Amino acid sequence: MRVSGKTPRQGIPFVYAIAALLAVALITGSVFNTLSSRTLLNDNRSPEAEVPFPPPPESPVMPFQDEVVPAIPPEPPRPEALLEKPAGPVVAGQPLQHETDTTIVVKKGDTLSGIFNRLGLYPELNRILELGEEVRELETIYPGQKLHLALDGDRITYLDFESSKTRSLRLYRTESSFTAEKLNRKPARYLHAAAGIISSSLYRAGRSAGLSDAMIMSLVRIFGWDIDFTRHIQEGDSFTVVYEKLYLDEEEVGTGDIIAAEFVNAGKTYRAYRYTDLSRQTDYYSPDGKSMRKSFLRAPVSLAHISSHFSLRRRHPILNVFRAHKGVDYAAATGTPIMASGTGRVIFRGTRGQYGKTIILKHGDLYTTLYAHMSRYARGTGVGSRVKQGQTIGYVGRTGLATGPHLHYEFRINGVHHDPLKVRLPGTRSLPDSELEHFRMDIQPLVAQLDENTPHRLAMQENQEGTYSH
Repeated sequence: MRVSGKTPRQGIPFVYAIAALLAVALITGSVFNTLSSRTLLNDNRSPEAEVPFPPPPESPVMPFQDEVVPAIPPEPPRPEALLEKPAGPVVAGQPLQHETDTTIVVKKGDTLSGIFNRLGLYPELNRILELGEEVRELETIYPGQKLHLALDGDRITYLDFESSKTRSLRLYRTESSFTAEKLNRKPARYLHAAAGIISSSLYRAGRSAGLSDAMIMSLVRIFGWDIDFTRHIQEGDSFTVVYEKLYLDEEEVGTGDIIAAEFVNAGKTYRAYRYTDLSRQTDYYSPDGKSMRKSFLRAPVSLAHISSHFSLRRRHPILNVFRAHKGVDYAAATGTPIMASGTGRVIFRGTRGQYGKTIILKHGDLYTTLYAHMSRYARGTGVGSRVKQGQTIGYVGRTGLATGPHLHYEFRINGVHHDPLKVRLPGTRSLPDSELEHFRMDIQPLVAQLDENTPHRLAMQENQEGTYSH
């Protein structure tokens, strides 16, 4: 019995026809692809248009198989970029993953805790500060100082704090804490000379000669026992200074001490030489071996001006009555340091009526000095404290009865007031006769240096060179 009009044998040719058509389609597609490839290779495009597949990256982390790898590798980083840290924000509490050392330059407003917090290293700071006195200098940091850190994740393995170009504090990681080491680099010292003539002020002349503020103040302290810089300086005065310049790795890192100096005031020449005696005590001496240091300073405030002199009958500027003015007033800006005029002991500190905030010092059995109208006291000046000559004991102010900020200074001998500007001060210490010959030999090269570098000598040399060059 037949189910359809075709037998099984009659259906086979139809299947063969379908298979033949599929084979023809496959062969035609292959030929088309081959012709297309040949057309591309024989195209007139430049070789740069052919983009070869890039080699696999060197990184051990391979891309996924379906990841698009850039045909042109990225531009290599600039050399300076390798030294810079990312400028992106650092989230507090999120530790940075450092593979290299990190250097932090302290900026204005920075604190140590703030720096460590930004780096996510605050717990490490607590461990460091547990060292106490050994790391005390870390508690106060200043702009420009540097912190070099070596990190292992969120752990500090090494820290180098450069407090200056010659001093640093190093911390090394131990099993449970840190060990501290302080390093001091000794700079090379070279002598340098500077000179100037005063036309308006010592400060301006000093700065024009290349002296720092600290060097100018040192010059004032050296000659401050013989010259009253608040009232005796005049136009035409001159100075010559031989001092140390400090170098590290051929780079100037600062200045050292004044080794020799000359000051010409109102036609009178003063000279001083730094000398260490046989007992290892260092001081400044005149050419004949007498110490420049007197028992008392002429003025307890540097580079101030006198606003009122010692007088037994002066009209008071506020009370408008005549009364004795038993001291000297030095006008200066509020906060100007006030120095102890001599070594002594504090016998009074407190508010004293119209004097305002006052300190009284006792020097031996005969002498006392008084300092009034202070804005505040310096540390270490409580009653009974010992202070050294030149030590800051307070700061200029206008407490008590005062028209403006100034220091009122009194000098008493056995309780009797004397004019601080005219009183005959106690004698000075001299080198023993047995040491004078050694002293003269020691300062001989410095005498020559001062002679060769006085302002007038340098001016003569410049004039001669100018004449010669023409």
